[in-house]
Amino acid sequence: MNFAEKNTFLSRCSVELAALYDEFTALEDLPLSSLNPKETALIVVDMVNGFAKEGVLSSPRVGALAAPIAALARVCRQKGMPVVAFADTHTPDSIELAAYPPHCLRGTEEAALVSELEAVAAMDAPGSFTRIDKNSTNGFVEPLFDVWRREHPAVSTYVVVGDCTDICIHQFALTAKAFANTRNRPLRVLVPAALVDTFDGPGHAADLANAAALYSLRSNGAELCRALLY
Repeated sequence: MNFAEKNTFLSRCSVELAALYDEFTALEDLPLSSLNPKETALIVVDMVNGFAKEGVLSSPRVGALAAPIAALARVCRQKGMPVVAFADTHTPDSIELAAYPPHCLRGTEEAALVSELEAVAAMDAPGSFTRIDKNSTNGFVEPLFDVWRREHPAVSTYVVVGDCTDICIHQFALTAKAFANTRNRPLRVLVPAALVDTFDGPGHAADLANAAALYSLRSNGAELCRALLY
């Protein structure tokens, strides 16, 4: 590909970004009651201490998601919806650690789910809670998720929350859509924008990364809302 001249590129991008800002800040809430509990699963991605509370890859933006995501997970379980919680968990020889600093090593506090979500896992409720360790940025390709998916054939809606919008959320959602499309199976992938986020740092502006990821998700068949009301 060839980029346009720099000023032209920046001018056009600023117009497009302004339109995305208007669109994404005007997203509407969706009532949780509009989702069939027998056909819906809450997919929580990487709400672990290593991204939310401690460690080299932790972010206060991700940490701020812990309480609202746990609250939603609690209600989903009470309604009988299954909850799947992916947890980044690595061994020292994990290939992914060639691209990222060592993080979420098995057996450490970083690999533990945040305490708010652990409390939901311990609930006595009709909706199941399944933790799935993942050794890459894409939880959909984990063998244990394939097992879970086959055990829940009635689920046709994934509500996807957690982090990071532009990495693990993005990869899971688009892989799920592509997998279903390949098999001509209807699958609704719903992403509440208020319940996903990414980290902010040098070379990675969180607001830009979030906007680009939401744009890509919407363009590839995922459905966006602001939050789920219950």
